[in-house]
Amino acid sequence: MDLKHIRNFSIIAHIDHGKTTLSDRLLHSTGTIADRDMEEQLLDSMDLEKERGITIKAHPVTMEYKAPDGEVYELNLIDTPGHVDFSYEVSRSLSACEGALLIIDAAQGVEAQTVANVHLAMKQNLEIIPVINKIDLPHANVSQVRQQLEDILAIPGDTAIAASAKEGIGIAEILEAVVARIPPPRPTGAVSLQALCFDSYYDTYRGVVTHIRVFNGEIKAGMQVRLLHSGKSYEVKEVGSFNPKPYVRSTLRTGETGYVVMNIKSPAEVKMGDTITESRNPSPVLPGFQEIHPMVFSGIYPINTADYEQLKVSLGKLQLNDSAFVFQAETSVALGFGFRCGFLGLLHLEIVQERLRREYDMDIIATYPSVIYRVYLTDGTMKEVDNPAFLPEPTYIDHMEEPMVKVYVICPNTNIGDMMALVSEKRGTIDHTETLDAHRVMLTGVVPLSEILIDFHDRIKSLTRGYGSMDYEYADYQPAGMVKLDMLVNGEPVDAFSCIVHRDKAEGRGRALAAKLKEVIPRQQYQVAIQAAIGGKVVARETVSALRKDVTAKCYGGDITRKRKLLEKQKEGKKRMKSIGQVNIPQEAFIEVLKA
Repeated sequence: MDLKHIRNFSIIAHIDHGKTTLSDRLLHSTGTIADRDMEEQLLDSMDLEKERGITIKAHPVTMEYKAPDGEVYELNLIDTPGHVDFSYEVSRSLSACEGALLIIDAAQGVEAQTVANVHLAMKQNLEIIPVINKIDLPHANVSQVRQQLEDILAIPGDTAIAASAKEGIGIAEILEAVVARIPPPRPTGAVSLQALCFDSYYDTYRGVVTHIRVFNGEIKAGMQVRLLHSGKSYEVKEVGSFNPKPYVRSTLRTGETGYVVMNIKSPAEVKMGDTITESRNPSPVLPGFQEIHPMVFSGIYPINTADYEQLKVSLGKLQLNDSAFVFQAETSVALGFGFRCGFLGLLHLEIVQERLRREYDMDIIATYPSVIYRVYLTDGTMKEVDNPAFLPEPTYIDHMEEPMVKVYVICPNTNIGDMMALVSEKRGTIDHTETLDAHRVMLTGVVPLSEILIDFHDRIKSLTRGYGSMDYEYADYQPAGMVKLDMLVNGEPVDAFSCIVHRDKAEGRGRALAAKLKEVIPRQQYQVAIQAAIGGKVVARETVSALRKDVTAKCYGGDITRKRKLLEKQKEGKKRMKSIGQVNIPQEAFIEVLKA
């Protein structure tokens, strides 16, 4: 198709502002999807996405739009996730576009992730078309959202299109705006083919299927192409686009989006952000996207150790589909062979675990999530530690630093006190507050990353009755009084339960873990002590009482000294048993504690 008639755009928004509903409506109104095939959340192909009502993966789709003036346009749309943990998916999708539809809920207004996604789009110099969605809701306030657009995002409020994806209002205006406002793609002027790999997935029969955006030249079956990052050459077997299912095309030309199959068997050979070019006449590398650094680490182990190799293969395939996820092999005394995995956040961790269970049938167990600490030793060297097992002895540590994040919290102004209390509870500080409108404020502060991992987002939602939202970005490291908390069972440390915590919170954490372990460790013939210790100092203790055999049952009547003699004998036996006894902690106990 002629370049003038191609438009590449993405849909960006805060989570749950109606991106997927709008993309469904666009597919329907352009005739890409027949009425009989229409279903809700059409582009969300995973069961997990449909169940949770969130988008996890970016989804490309090609639509043909017949404009009122009779011209036919090819619209390449990429629907993106809205949750902060998947902002990497958004940045990758935006690099393949010239414009973006910014969706804002007419009732909720501009939220934290809206701001973050707009900054991502502006950084890529994209044309932004604001759409105020859900205007059919009874408490929608369109004029206030237009004002917020101008005050918070510096986008003229009168350029926003009022729409309701659910009711089909404003869809024609959105399609017209895409054609009129988003610029057509321009060739880069390179000597030959230049295509950007922005996503990929693994197909059992065809190997690696790579999603590409062609910036220059054309790509078709039979061509010899080279991946510039790995330097390897391949023959193109098939090219095509999505509508939303993949369909084969003869050629993908400049400005078009689609997929390419090149007989790549190993997921490790494709790197996201790589450039595809001709083997004989290579073009220079396209600007890719920055390497993403995981924020949260957790160990993933197979429950059955025989599944280790299978888990390794599954993680490789999953990494291809989610390049923000990283892993490397590790071992644990308690859990055997497994992998240390890096994630962008806690939702990301949860989704990866769920996908391993569902898509690859893996029975897995995950350890408590941790972050990377910088440990400065007394000899002047610095060591990065993400696993408590690798933390040096306290005598060798000079000081430790922990990663901090800059947090943006948007909440109703009635909840400022609650938010400040929550941030200080999480060892953070609020730098400044900014009034957004008559009802809402934005708090900016710095909080340790380890403190926002578990329940920070949930607490914000519950304190603000769902009206609060947050976004965060990596700030820097700063010194902190971190210590290693060991859990001892019968005097033996259990490495799976060790964690690095702040000194002030170590005792509370130790008490909670000890109480949980007391519930799940089976009783022995002797008393078992469960202790939480920092170095040599015990900070919490619980005791699992002994199973007692009634040795005096055979004594009926007679002198009390007979009973005493038997009880003393039993006591001696218990003492000897305890000195040589060993507590075997069942697998279920690990699972229960790690879940808690």
